[in-house]
Amino acid sequence: MSASASSVGTAILTRDAEKGHRTRLLLAWLLALAVVLVIAGYGFDYYTLSAAQRPFSPKHELLRPSGTIGMKLGMLGVLMFFLIYLYPLRKKWGWLGRQGNSRHWLDFHVVLGTAAPLIIAFHSSFKFGNIAGMAFWSMLMVTLSGFVGRYLYSHIPRGLSAAELSMKEIQEKEEALRKELAEQKATFGFSVDALAELPSPAEVARTPLIASLLSMFVLDLKRPFRASLLRLRQAGFGPWVFSCFGLFATRNQKLERAILLTQKQASLSQSIAFLSRTQQIFSLWHVIHRPFSYAFAILAILHIGIALFMGYRL
Repeated sequence: MSASASSVGTAILTRDAEKGHRTRLLLAWLLALAVVLVIAGYGFDYYTLSAAQRPFSPKHELLRPSGTIGMKLGMLGVLMFFLIYLYPLRKKWGWLGRQGNSRHWLDFHVVLGTAAPLIIAFHSSFKFGNIAGMAFWSMLMVTLSGFVGRYLYSHIPRGLSAAELSMKEIQEKEEALRKELAEQKATFGFSVDALAELPSPAEVARTPLIASLLSMFVLDLKRPFRASLLRLRQAGFGPWVFSCFGLFATRNQKLERAILLTQKQASLSQSIAFLSRTQQIFSLWHVIHRPFSYAFAILAILHIGIALFMGYRL
């Protein structure tokens, strides 16, 4: 009895932690979006001027790279990138690695990696020349490759501790979902095949790595639209329209529960089918992501050092 109560308590704490994380993550995205929109709105008439016209703008002293606001934006961008590097460092520093969940850290790593290039672009007033330009383009490659990495990370099934699951554990998880889905299938008469048309293991093995990545992306892209067709067929035209053409949940809780379970099972089956390819691509991804990351750090330090030493007034 006590073991059962302990399991229930752990499950509740886990749900609360995930809910808190989602709330904090949403706030982080909203804050980043607000900062970018405020800067863009205030500086729009300046940033759209040509290089020859900008010195005559009343905002030039504020928004140029060495201006009052421009310099602060540069400092903010550098601070954000230092925070970004905490994510890889936590794997090397034991005390930092014990703080929080790896997946949660990665989510905020993505937020910072998305917002920082925009802040740096505003700092440079969209002039990307010399070492600063090289640093910016390296930073942009880090960001773009980071999105790919986050996508691949989400397709490697993990446990609550964010540790990678073994194939046996993944298959057991899939089997549990299949059993839970059996009753829903009997009620509504549709199966996981309605939401996923997966290639065979032999086809996946023959597919080149980049083609495998594109195939996974296309399957994920199709799934919400397949769910929309299911809602139309099962709930009818009216509820389908009011649920934004089936892209959001209807009020039919049993139907939505069945679709949710079906989507989870389809996603897990896809992860199993592509697991070996995903792990291969993820390993290669590190070969691309890390050099750009290190290059940006070196170039950014050089840019800051030269700017301080030479006393540039741009």
